[in-house]
Amino acid sequence: QALGMTIAEIAPGRAVLEMTVREDMLNGHGTAHGGIIFALADSAFAFACNSHGDYAVAAGCSIAYLAPGKCGDRLVATATETARLGRNGIYDVTVTANGEIIAAFRGQSRLVPGRWSDTN
Repeated sequence: QALGMTIAEIAPGRAVLEMTVREDMLNGHGTAHGGIIFALADSAFAFACNSHGDYAVAAGCSIAYLAPGKCGDRLVATATETARLGRNGIYDVTVTANGEIIAAFRGQSRLVPGRWSDTN
């Protein structure tokens, strides 16, 4: 919440989150810090892999930074389920700024005991 992320969409196996790059999110080069971009992608991944109602956690992930984000850019992270088999899942996330892809993230999820409906 402190980063100003908003949820634009959640559906089974899919999530879209958005965030505007602020001045306090810039690195020494004056562009969006990689950790900020990663946090947005990772959050979209988390919502997507938990969207089926089962508890899911990250088992691993990687990110490739393709272009810089700039102050004022509205970043959009779109997470899509690529595979889900047994307790394992693969999710791909693209992060865009002004419609251009600036990062590609891949996350591996693992189901753990519990369902979100059990907590209500």
